[in-house]
Amino acid sequence: MPDSRPEPAPRTRRRLNSLVRVTPNPKPNQAARTDPAPDPRPVVLRGAEAAASAVEPLRAILTELIRDGAALGWVDPPDLVEVGDLLTGLAEAQRSGDAALRFAYAGEELLGFGYWRRYTRPTHRPNADLEKLAVALPAHGRGIGRLLTEALLDDARAAAVEILTLDARGDNVGALRLYRSLGFVEYGRLHDFVAVGARRYDKYFYSIDLRASVA
Repeated sequence: MPDSRPEPAPRTRRRLNSLVRVTPNPKPNQAARTDPAPDPRPVVLRGAEAAASAVEPLRAILTELIRDGAALGWVDPPDLVEVGDLLTGLAEAQRSGDAALRFAYAGEELLGFGYWRRYTRPTHRPNADLEKLAVALPAHGRGIGRLLTEALLDDARAAAVEILTLDARGDNVGALRLYRSLGFVEYGRLHDFVAVGARRYDKYFYSIDLRASVA
C-alpha cells in the first residue's frame, strides 16, 4: 500500500534562510545614519582673529548640537547676540593672556571651537578652566576635538597656566576618554548633579598639571 503521508518540505529554503541576516526597517521618521565621506580638505586652526566672522556659523553648530542633546551647558540654543558677546569677550581676554580661543576650519567651513579662561579669584589666577569644546555633528569622528584640545593645551603652556581644569557630563563618554588620553586626571565627581529636565547626570572634574611639562 503506497505511503499517503505528505513528502517533507525541501530543506534548502530553511538552510538559505538561516544564512540570511534580516535587517529591521528603520523606525518611522528615523533617517538611516551613514558614515560621512572623507573630507579631503586639511583642517586649519585659527585664533581669536576669526571671532567676528565665526558668530553665525558657530551659532548654527551650537543649535544643532544642543537640539541633538549635546552636553554644552545650554538647555536652549544661544542666540546670535549671546554668541557674539561670548566671542568678543574671549577675544579681549586673550589679548591680556586671560583666555585662549581656537576655531577649526576646513577651507572656510567652521568645524568646531573651544576655549579656556583664567580663574578670576586672585588666589586661583595661575590656573585656568577649559570651559567649552564643541565640534559640528557632521565633523564628528575626524579628530577635530583632539586638535582643538591639543592647541588649547599649547596655548595654556605658553601663557604659563599651571593647572588646567575642566568638567564634563558623565554621559559624554567620548570627551572624557579624549581628555584622559591627553593627560587629564579625574579629581572629583558629583552624582546626579547635572539637571536636564527630569534627567540627572554625574558631573566629572578633570585637571592636568602643566608645570611638569615646562619644567
